Amino acid sequence: MKEMKFVTPLHTRTSRDYVARVVENDKAECAEVACQFGKDYWDGDRKYGYGGYRYDGRWSVVAQAMIDHYQLGPHSSILDVGCGKAFLLYEFKKLLPQATVVGVDISQYGLDNAKEEMRPFLQLADATELPFENQSFDLVISLGALHNLPINRLVAALRELERVKKGNAYMMVEAYRNEREKVNLLYWQLTCKSFYHHDDWIWLFEEYGYNGDYEFIYFE
Repeated sequence: MKEMKFVTPLHTRTSRDYVARVVENDKAECAEVACQFGKDYWDGDRKYGYGGYRYDGRWSVVAQAMIDHYQLGPHSSILDVGCGKAFLLYEFKKLLPQATVVGVDISQYGLDNAKEEMRPFLQLADATELPFENQSFDLVISLGALHNLPINRLVAALRELERVKKGNAYMMVEAYRNEREKVNLLYWQLTCKSFYHHDDWIWLFEEYGYNGDYEFIYFE
């Protein structure tokens, strides 16, 4: 189990007005809409989520870094849990055309509106009950998804990541290290159900048997 920095460079290059996120709109109403993970979340107003941004290729460097670090090859198998519109899987498939890539998500809208060439590799599934045999994938990843689960379902999802991997696992979640980062996270997030300090996340991993790598995104 090791802390990684695959996504942090992308995250830190974006500036955010945390206070405006709270005072300019009804934050509770925005969160209720976002938690439906429907059209408004993916392609609606920015106050509800992603704001329908056009993919700009930003995940290519992340895919390449993971390929290099985990020594993935043309016959590797990769599962993305909470794949959304499958932008990262798209980059994996470009770099490793013969690799097996699979994405699952709870958002039917996200899957239906994912990168068109990736849709055959995607399916509707819950992170707590992955429809795969034990030790099915060389690399199991989950970026920005598991913190959307309450603690009981989060624990189940951690165990599922472990169950279906035969090689490595990596997950990225939002976290904080101090009171300022906690407040900023609370201001900015829309769908997060599990708010934990860096150290508490690590305790959870150890307590419930998650042995994969991890990355924490902070709102500084």
